[in-house]
Amino acid sequence: MRQGIVKYNNIPAGLLTEEDSGEYLFVYDEKYVQTHPNQFITFHMPVTEMPYRSKRLFPFFDGLIPEGWLLNIAAESWKINKNDRMGLLLACCQNAIGAVSVHPVNPETDA
Repeated sequence: MRQGIVKYNNIPAGLLTEEDSGEYLFVYDEKYVQTHPNQFITFHMPVTEMPYRSKRLFPFFDGLIPEGWLLNIAAESWKINKNDRMGLLLACCQNAIGAVSVHPVNPETDA
């Protein structure tokens, strides 16, 4: 299981999880729901207490991953398969352009 903390304008907004089954789960942070009820990360995922589930990486998050020559450089630099979308998201999107960033959760140090 791999996880990433999703931040919106540097504020923790939720947690993205790639489950061992291969499914993806996104849950808005409880505090974020209370303090920012109208600041959703994408129109397709409005702020709610209910989790979002998908068999594939949510299109919004997939869209944050670099493409073309930049994807080639990222995949080679971090030795990540281009089809490992969650791995690329966690490696490349901590300093993404725009309001949303994704930061890996390391179970050894964050527990």
